[in-house]
Amino acid sequence: MSTIDDYCELCELPRSQCIHGQPPPEPKQAVKAPSKSKSKSKPNPKPKPKKAPVSRAVPATKPVTLRWTPPEVFKPLIVSVLERAGGELVADEVYQELESLAGDRLRAADHDTTPEGEPRWQYAARRARVALIAEGRMTKGRPGVWQLS
Repeated sequence: MSTIDDYCELCELPRSQCIHGQPPPEPKQAVKAPSKSKSKSKPNPKPKPKKAPVSRAVPATKPVTLRWTPPEVFKPLIVSVLERAGGELVADEVYQELESLAGDRLRAADHDTTPEGEPRWQYAARRARVALIAEGRMTKGRPGVWQLS
C-alpha cells in the first residue's frame, strides 16, 4: 500500500521514520518579561499542562515494504564470493559476482541510481562491507580490494 513518495531518497527509510520526512519543529514562543508597573497585577492563571510529544513511529500492525534490498542481504553473499576467490578480490569483480548471485533477489528500485550516480544495490553492498569490517570479518586492506580477515 505504500508508494514511492513514502520513502526518503537520502536515508532509504520510510518518511515516517526518517529525519528528512519530519516537519520542522515549531518555533518556541518568546516569553515576555513581566512589566514593572506599580499597579496591582492579576495573579497568574494556572500553567497549562504540557502535551506529551507525538510519537511518529509506524504502528506495529503496518508492515514496512522496502523498496531496496537492505545491506544485511549482501553480507553472506560478500563473504561467500570472497571465500571462493581465496579471501580477496578486486571491488569491480566483487560487484560482478554479487550481481550474478543476487540477481533474483534484487528489487526493481535497486537498479536506480543514488544521487551520487551509483546503483542502489552497489551502495547497499558497500554498506554491508563497512558492517563486515566493523564486525571484524573483513579488513580494509588495499584500496579497491575487498579482503576477508
